[in-house]
This record gives sequence, structure tokens and C-alpha cells, in this order.
Amino acid sequence: MVERLTETERAARLPALGETGWGAVQGRDAIRKILKFRNFSEAWGFMNRVALLAEKMNHHPEWQNTYNVVDVTLSTHDCHGLSALDVDMAAKIDSFAGSATVQTDHSLPVLSLCQIRAG
Repeated sequence: MVERLTETERAARLPALGETGWGAVQGRDAIRKILKFRNFSEAWGFMNRVALLAEKMNHHPEWQNTYNVVDVTLSTHDCHGLSALDVDMAAKIDSFAGSATVQTDHSLPVLSLCQIRAG
């Protein structure tokens, strides 16, 4: 069974994601990032790479795409919150994003998730 991140793991791993544009989802133990690509083809190519990763990891994001914008939310349903799977997937998603820009949506800082008690 996949376990939720502990407070120590959150403090160690989440700040780096916050620096790359991941934010906390209000009311959930989840992280979110909105990426804007140059065009639809780039956004679709990014989504294809993430889809292949998701299948390989057996861990699937919640996401939506509108033209050149991809909105990604990560949380592990099996443990009802953030797990190491989400942190690992977020880092890999970042490596696929290329020259995409991060769009802000007034999310809470990812550091707020360091205060959510695990388990």
C-alpha cells in the first residue's frame, strides 16, 4: 500500500517543487501546476510523454488541456493524499515541460502542505 508523505518527507521534498511552480490545492492534500506551451502540438506532445510515464508508474494525474495550456493535479487516491509517487512524478513532469511557462492561479504556496499531518 502506498503511504502518505510524513511531515519530515514533506519538509524535505515539497519546497523544491514549490520553487518550480507547483502549488497546493486548497482543501486537498494535492499539488497543482499549470503549464503554457507555445502551441497545441507542444502541449499535446507533453501530455503524450506524461501519459506514457503514468502508465509506466501506474500513477495517473488529474489533468485538463485547453489549446496550449495543460493543468495538472497530483494526489494519490489510494492513500487520500500526497505520496512519494506524486513527488517523483512531479519532478519527471518538470523534466518534460521544456520551455513551457508556469501560469499562476493564486494557489496556496506548496509549503502549506508541509503543515498537513500525514496519515
